[in-house]
Amino acid sequence: SEPSSRLKQWPVQLKLVPPQAPFFDGSNLLIVADCVPFAYGNFHTDFLGENSIVVGCPKLDDAEFYVDKLEKIIERNRIEKIKVVHMEVPCCFGLNKIVEDALKSNEKNLEVEDITISVEGEVKTSD
Repeated sequence: SEPSSRLKQWPVQLKLVPPQAPFFDGSNLLIVADCVPFAYGNFHTDFLGENSIVVGCPKLDDAEFYVDKLEKIIERNRIEKIKVVHMEVPCCFGLNKIVEDALKSNEKNLEVEDITISVEGEVKTSD
């Protein structure tokens, strides 16, 4: 049988999601680099689940816009936990800095899990 999508929301692009979308409230927030779903074959099964998701590219997109948008999402919703999933390539590590900067202005003490995917499509690190 064909695997089915586990996506529970639309849109997914960080540029497009409204900061106070109902799917954020009370959820775990999955922040994913654009390339991850292409490189990691079990993305839907292993990461989507009940998480809300935002997707973006820290190299090609406006990092300050992303920081501002994430600040608003975190401030206006009850986010339980954040998972950052990015590739092992240098251009993806900016995603961690974006999340770190977004959390600085917020008084919520959120747990952040960092997951790195190798270019071969394997989970390389998780903490």
